[in-house]
Amino acid sequence: MADSVHLRYGQSGLDVRLPAHAVPTLIGKRPLAKLADPHAAVREALAKPVDAQPLRELARGRKSACILICDITRPVPNHMFLRPLIEGMIEAGIPKDRITVLVATGLHRPNEGAELAEVVGDPWVFENVRVENHFARDDDAHVDFGYTQTRSTPVKLDRRFVEADLRIATGLVEPHFMAGYSGGRKVIAPGVAHADTIRTFHSARFMENPLAVQCNLAGNPLHEEQLEIVRMLGEVHALNTVIDDDRDLVHVNFGEVIASHLATVDFVSGSIRVPIGRRFSTVLTSAAGHPLDKTYYQTVKGMVTPLDILEPGGTLIVASACSEGFGSSEFRDAQARLRTLGPDAFLQSLLAKRFADVDEWQTEMQLKSTRVGRVKLFTTGLDAEEVSLTCVDAIASVEHALADALAGSGDGSLAVIPEGPYVVPVVA
Repeated sequence: MADSVHLRYGQSGLDVRLPAHAVPTLIGKRPLAKLADPHAAVREALAKPVDAQPLRELARGRKSACILICDITRPVPNHMFLRPLIEGMIEAGIPKDRITVLVATGLHRPNEGAELAEVVGDPWVFENVRVENHFARDDDAHVDFGYTQTRSTPVKLDRRFVEADLRIATGLVEPHFMAGYSGGRKVIAPGVAHADTIRTFHSARFMENPLAVQCNLAGNPLHEEQLEIVRMLGEVHALNTVIDDDRDLVHVNFGEVIASHLATVDFVSGSIRVPIGRRFSTVLTSAAGHPLDKTYYQTVKGMVTPLDILEPGGTLIVASACSEGFGSSEFRDAQARLRTLGPDAFLQSLLAKRFADVDEWQTEMQLKSTRVGRVKLFTTGLDAEEVSLTCVDAIASVEHALADALAGSGDGSLAVIPEGPYVVPVVA
């Protein structure tokens, strides 16, 4: 039986020694075979797409192109596919100066300098095409499509993507604690959507829907709105990737955005949704390490994904480096309101809003975890005021917190999820 575990934490990880009487259940993704030649797999995906023509045929006759990539919060292997995507476009006749790589930041801050270089991962890209950030609050930079028919979400999308002759969204397909799965349609909305669009489908009428959870697309209101937005936009293609625990490529496809994304969901769902068969009074998890655990804002994802296996009233211990601190000023304000109002009054203040205040939805998601059990946070990246704003219990030692939780429950059984929100444990 293991006497220690290694959690994803920051750049280097965190070793945790387990109490002597602990009976750990280590929960990870079902292994997926690494691609023997990932570069060849990318080329094959572009040549044999899902419900679409090969890239070079798609690009022929187009005058411009826009490729969406995820921001720093997603460890997408952009260095493997951006160059072959761009080279295929150039060979098909699209001028270099009419190709834009657009970072789909949503309402996150822009990625610049060394961070942008890390996201793109290939100097050749910067040398040959434009790489720019999306800015959700820039009204003039968006095209207004009106409203979705189903839920009246205002639809405004980045003009650079809308007006490109060839539109390609790229990303990583993994669990998402609101939209079911990331990637595909989500890289478009919220990725390059206006703040009004983002704030609408992050409002409480979406967030409190019980179907707006990880690994669920059926009846998920966010997913349904995203699909409707994509259909309003028109022709879009996607390159979808899946990576393993080592961040190595295990799957890549290319094709029509909805069909190719669903094909990737089918591929990955059996690996990341892990039936456990029971609940635990003590759960130890992470916020997935770098780059996801750079802020407390992103840490909340690690608090929500294991809730199905947390015994009501149990203890959830989360380790997150928070190397960049807390998160946006808007998220700070939301957490300050939570601290002042308390959980019930805070939630009531959200229910009547059509537009959520920016980033308050993450505070709302945090409440889902604290309604189930006690949340304890280990971090080395927050100051005393920021720790107070988390509104969860800060701990100085994971080992001591584990010992206290196990002793308090009278049960030595412990669930350990080293990868945090990249794994979704379920009871059944």
